[in-house]
Amino acid sequence: MIAVEFNSGESFIHRLDPRLKIIILVMLASVTAAGSNIFMLAQALGFSVLLILAAGLDIREVFRRLTLMNVFIAGIWLLVPFTYPGEVLWEIGPLQMTAAGLAYALRITLRSNAVMLAVFALLSTSSVSSLMQSFAYFHLPKKLIYLFFFVYRYIFVLGDEFGSLQNSIRARGFKSTTSLHSYRIYAFLIGMLLVRSYERSTRVYRAMLARGFKGEFYVKDELKISSNDLLAFSFSILFLGLFFVLEYIVAI
Repeated sequence: MIAVEFNSGESFIHRLDPRLKIIILVMLASVTAAGSNIFMLAQALGFSVLLILAAGLDIREVFRRLTLMNVFIAGIWLLVPFTYPGEVLWEIGPLQMTAAGLAYALRITLRSNAVMLAVFALLSTSSVSSLMQSFAYFHLPKKLIYLFFFVYRYIFVLGDEFGSLQNSIRARGFKSTTSLHSYRIYAFLIGMLLVRSYERSTRVYRAMLARGFKGEFYVKDELKISSNDLLAFSFSILFLGLFFVLEYIVAI
């Protein structure tokens, strides 16, 4: 969810205090998760799009990452409209598409895309160290913060390791098919990835101990809230308050 490609930039979203970014994201996610008004959810999606544009992120990269998530949401559109009870709009054989099912699938789509775009615009535009410091400011458990850091740091390393293992089996003539042999090879591949992950974690931990690690990370980032931060935060609260009002005024 947090893309390293979006860290660099000079927009005011990049310069915004990461603590305020986290608050805005949590509030937006709460409003969209609790809301059921389609018009309000569409406005929330529009707000997330504005954040993306304000941050100056690569639209093609954002779209590519959204596509990965929406592949799973496509499954919802194939199932929910035909299984959700309600007024039947379209019927073919045993399949019945309901209006309530379509509305439910649309709400899920709007919620998911609004929150994911906000994550790209708010969290991905901050450095990992500043996010760690912000999480500590909100008194999250240290072990949870360190887990987040190590997952972020080494998920790309594990991806490269998996790619290396795939290249090695292809070099030996392996071709993926829907056969028991292919499934067995992929099981061995995943098992080897787990073994290499464990070995790497052991080496990393020993290297940390050799450098004097005593269970504490020292972050030098100095977080300060400026007047521009407060202004942007105020406008965000205004928009989120508008979404809350729309939830109960416009009945869709």
